[in-house]
Amino acid sequence: MSVVWIVVSVLLMIAAVLTTVRVLRGPSSLDRLVALDTMIALCMCGLAAWAAYSRDSTVVPAIVALSLLSFVGSVAIARFRVRDDET
Repeated sequence: MSVVWIVVSVLLMIAAVLTTVRVLRGPSSLDRLVALDTMIALCMCGLAAWAAYSRDSTVVPAIVALSLLSFVGSVAIARFRVRDDET
């Protein structure tokens, strides 16, 4: 199981580095916001992988809270972005 944990953490770190590059070099603000949403999803995946590795379910409320935060943030950004495009 520790080999799987190492592979998962390496892949998540590579994805986080690539997402950070997109946040820093994104040509528009919408690209940066999507990258930040992806970073939150990567954090949720990391927490879920840790919960599976350690067999500890106490991080499930944190995953749910992050998913709700990500959803509300995405909807709010999409709503304000549409409003800005109309004017």
